[in-house]
Formats: sequence, structure tokens, C-alpha cells
Amino acid sequence: MSTSIALFVLARIPVGLFKHSLSICRALLSDLVSESERPLVMGHFNAASSVGFILGPVVGGYLTEHEGGFYTSSFTCAVIFLTNAGLVWMLPWSETLIHRNDTNSSNDTSKGCNDKNCSKSVRNGSNASTHPPVLAADTDPGSIAPGKQVGGLRWREVSLLQPAWRQLSSVGSKIHMVASSDMWDLFLVRLLMAIAIMLYYSNFSLAMEERFSLKPKVTGYLISYSSTLGALAGFLVGPVTQLYGNNMHALLLHSTVLTSLLIFLYAAAPSVSQVLLTSTFFAISTTIGRTCITDLELQRGGVQASGTLIGAGQSVTAVGRVLAPLLSGLAQEFSPCGPPSLGVVLALAAVCLLLIRIPKWDGRGMTIKAKL
Repeated sequence: MSTSIALFVLARIPVGLFKHSLSICRALLSDLVSESERPLVMGHFNAASSVGFILGPVVGGYLTEHEGGFYTSSFTCAVIFLTNAGLVWMLPWSETLIHRNDTNSSNDTSKGCNDKNCSKSVRNGSNASTHPPVLAADTDPGSIAPGKQVGGLRWREVSLLQPAWRQLSSVGSKIHMVASSDMWDLFLVRLLMAIAIMLYYSNFSLAMEERFSLKPKVTGYLISYSSTLGALAGFLVGPVTQLYGNNMHALLLHSTVLTSLLIFLYAAAPSVSQVLLTSTFFAISTTIGRTCITDLELQRGGVQASGTLIGAGQSVTAVGRVLAPLLSGLAQEFSPCGPPSLGVVLALAAVCLLLIRIPKWDGRGMTIKAKL
């Protein structure tokens, strides 16, 4: 409904502020599942979220072909956004978290007694060490004493009752902790790979038209095909992680090397068939790489700061989204293959950084395990 460019720019502000539902869901999932289950659950979640990238180009292209298609597609997006907000509001937050705590506490107790030392509890999940066990009496509204709170996290009460300045100071301290930590290498790898992947996709339709004279409709089908494979690749994250023995460092390195090779093959592709081949494996490697780097951030930063870490990672990716169009436009001036060629350079820089830093990560991980 915008009638001017200024109003259109202002309308983008609330969209940019409230479009991070996927990041919030990832932070919630990291709290609900154990560390061993996290790659599998994250892979399935990424597969489900990729369905939008499959249907989006097809439905959007179909709607925009008709008269007033932009307004129709925008109105459809607004309706879907509001429907999603209503579904999220109806989710049973407290019940889900209490159930998870019950599972963790029962597993901890059984493991502790099997070791003939019931006073020590073995951690079996991300919430076991941060939340006290919830008894059945605590979850029964009739058995609660006057003034006693129901066990478990109550997200709406926390956000409403805590003073705003206390929440802001807590968030600020966590951000400072992340910025001053030794996780700069992970965030730099995320930034380099984010820009490289965006350079692969940037001006993709224009590059296909200039290089192979493809119509936008065919290019849209190619993008949907790649997104479909990315969604299916989400289900492969769990088995691949088990194949690597939960060695996320090696898996991230190999996926980054494969992504670099595929971007190079796309930049030098002489035909559409080779572009189709690179798109097939590119969707798989990038899906695995995103899951790996998110899991490594949570491993090194701790589950207690999962929301801050995922938010910081999304901020780094947002910086890549700002830089990628500028770099793509400059590289496109020289050649249609300029953006992916620049992406190859950035991806190789990420590979070199991983080769230098992974031995230090492994040594630090062994030291931490020895202390535990």
C-alpha cells in the first residue's frame, strides 16, 4: 500500500525487526534438546524451514505475472506472517519446558544410581544443569501452596515482571562476553562463508540470462530445485554427523572445502548442465555447513547463552547481506562470472582459517574434557 519510496522504506523497518522467528526457534530448540541430539534436530528444523524457499519462488513468480501481482504477493506474505504469529502464541511454552525438565531429571537420577553414587548427577541434556527438577506436585495447580510459583520457566512472566533495565544489562553483559571471547574465528568463518554463498546466489537470474540466455521462469525452477535439495539435505545432517563421530570440526572443514570447489565449478561452468550439477551438491554442502557452525558456536559458548550466540551469528550474517550486494555489483561490472569468482576467494580464505584454528579448537576441547 506504499505510495512513495519513503513509505516503502519505513515499511521495511518493522519487517526487519520482527522477521527473526527462525533464529528464535533455533535458540529455543537448543534449550529443549540435549547436545548429542542437537545436530539431528537442527537438521530436521532446517529441512522444514526450507520448504518456504521451495514454494516461495514458484508462488511468487506466478503471482507477480498477473496484474497487480506485487500487491497480491505482499498481502499474502502479510497474512502468512500474522497466521504464524497466532500459531506461535498458541504454543504451550511452559508445558513443553516442564516436560523436558522432567525427562532430564529422571535420566540424571537413574544414571547417578547406576554408578552407585546417587548424590552425583550425570548431565543428560542442556537443561539438566541449569534448571532444578520439577516434581509432579509442582505441576499440579491444586497442590501449590499460596504464593508458590509453578516450577519451570514461564517465559511470558519473565518478560513482564523483570525490570527492563535488568534485562538490558543482562543482554549487554552477554554480548560483551561473546565479543571479548575467543570465538572471533567462528564468527569470521561464518561471515566469509555467508558472503561467498550470497555472491553465488546474487544476480543469479541475470547471470543465467547473460551466460546461457535462460528465461527467468526457467531460472526460478532451478532455484526451487536447489532449495528442494537443501530441504532434503537437512535430513542427512544427523546420519552424516554420526558418520563423522560427532566431530563437527572436521565436518565443517570438509563442507567448506566442498562449497569452495562447487562455487569454482559454477564460475567456470560452460553449460547449464554443469550449473545444475553444482546446484545439486551446493545445496547439500551449505545446509550441512550452516548446521555445523551453529552447533560449534553453541558448544564453545555454552547453552546458557544460546540466544545471544544465535543472535550474534545472525547479526554477522546480516553484515554479509549488506556487503554481498555491493561486492557483487562491483564484480559484475568486470564479468558475469565475477561474483562467484570473488566468492571462491572468500571461501578459500575461510578454509585457510579453519586449517589454522581447528588444531587449537581440538586442543582446547581435550583440555576442557580433562578438567571435567
